[in-house]
Amino acid sequence: MAIYLAKIIHWIFLFYTVLIFVRIVGSWVPRIAYHPAMRFVRIYTEPYLGFFRRLIPPIGGTLDLSPMLGFFALSILERVIMSFLSAFV
Repeated sequence: MAIYLAKIIHWIFLFYTVLIFVRIVGSWVPRIAYHPAMRFVRIYTEPYLGFFRRLIPPIGGTLDLSPMLGFFALSILERVIMSFLSAFV
């Protein structure tokens, strides 16, 4: 049972990581920004990335480090959750 829970948690974190990656790639192509799929991605990633953007604002107005901090925080959070899960099994 715990293995299935661990897999579900891993897939959730992977899905969110992919959403952030899609947002990064989508920001390089201006015409994609108005696509409904990109609006979906923006709606679900902006609260998370906005938190990191408030900690470290974009450098020079264009270099946004929030996705990199977001990836790092997701990785650490997943490891912490997995270690707690493995401690209870």
